[in-house]
Amino acid sequence: MSRRYGSCDARISCIVEFSPERADCPDREKNMRTRNLRWFIVTLVAIATVINYIDRGALGFLWPEISKDLGLTKTDYAIILNVFTFAYAFGQTLFGKIFDWIGTRLGFILSITVWSIATMLHAAAANLTSFAIFRGLLGVSEAGNWPGATKANAEWFPIKERALAQGIFNSGAAIGGIISAPIIAYLFVFLESWQATFISVGALGLLWLIPWLIVYKSGPEKHPWISESEREYILTGQRDTETNEAATYAPGAAEILSRRQSWGVIMASFFLDPIWWLFVGWLPLYLSETYGFGVAEIGKFAWIPYVGAMFGAWFGGLLAQKLIGSGWTVNKVRKFVIGLGGLIMLVSLLMTMKAATPIVAVLLMAAILFGFQTAVGNIQTLPSDFYSGQSVGSLAGYSGTAAKLAVVGLNFLIPVITVKSYAPAFAVGAALAILTVLSVWILCGKIQPLSPRQNGAAQYK
Repeated sequence: MSRRYGSCDARISCIVEFSPERADCPDREKNMRTRNLRWFIVTLVAIATVINYIDRGALGFLWPEISKDLGLTKTDYAIILNVFTFAYAFGQTLFGKIFDWIGTRLGFILSITVWSIATMLHAAAANLTSFAIFRGLLGVSEAGNWPGATKANAEWFPIKERALAQGIFNSGAAIGGIISAPIIAYLFVFLESWQATFISVGALGLLWLIPWLIVYKSGPEKHPWISESEREYILTGQRDTETNEAATYAPGAAEILSRRQSWGVIMASFFLDPIWWLFVGWLPLYLSETYGFGVAEIGKFAWIPYVGAMFGAWFGGLLAQKLIGSGWTVNKVRKFVIGLGGLIMLVSLLMTMKAATPIVAVLLMAAILFGFQTAVGNIQTLPSDFYSGQSVGSLAGYSGTAAKLAVVGLNFLIPVITVKSYAPAFAVGAALAILTVLSVWILCGKIQPLSPRQNGAAQYK
């Protein structure tokens, strides 16, 4: 490469910067730096989340055909769903530790390789037992996505952008929900087999590994493609706006679980997550049982709530970024945005109890998931608000485990309380929205970096 490119630094776009002193080097990694690498990273994580939700959503959409072929019942569906959820709960803590041990790059490779293979193995299921085994393997491996994303965002984003980055990650779940219904319906019609459909969607994760291996080489401190300006922006921006301190406290498991702030994060996740899974796990059956929908009709309606989720993920992140940029403290921003999301969920859930038509129902569900995603992106940033990156994955994992245990309880409850209608399920969701907000407002206390206890007393930086 000619040195003349070295003089063009000031005129080059914000995407690429050339280093004049390295312009003669044939190695492109040494010649070229990106100023927006963090956004490439979070986009890849979001795409992984899209695939994650296509894979896990396939069961619900294909269940009418699966149950007919294998002679399975609604109770069997609840059992399979809970096996997945138990495994997912265990996997949250397991992969939270794994990501802290082996790093973000290898953690995602392990998680996605296993979950893709597990999805494809669903095609070999012949009864309740084999379905449950493959679903359990899927649950353990898919669990890595949340603590991995939380850790990646803590490493790659300044505080003011973390909620937005988390929102982009969470929008992957929403986009997965939007496109999974028509994709799965199309694949099923085209392939004429639920087994072939599972194999097709499982292959997507293996394809994702290719760009991940190319792009994610290390964290921002050592990545060969990152510009010095972006590296400095990320590292200097990881300081609390009020205290001008970065989270450097990285306690072990016992210390994490001894802090009230950690339990605020854990309990908020415990109460909030069942609201999401009420729709991920039961929306197809709600449409089938309430309105008599088949696979094709479910595919026409089930994507609509996830549009609301997608916009909610972006809204919650952008709102938090704007408020922090305008001078609000992290403490005030997190509590305000989480409270706003809780209010939206509460009102919409109560209204859904009286929904008279499928279109009204799914539009109200879109509002529910909008509120959910507004809140959850800011809840998921709380581990990095309190602790350094070495403990973020662990706390995210503990929170995820607690959340999925709550979902297990919900899955056992749903068949019991929805014999006549799904209104009681929505009432439960409304109560959970209130408890989520209270967990953050009361248990978390002031949201800012923690430091080790001194003389038995909790300390802030």
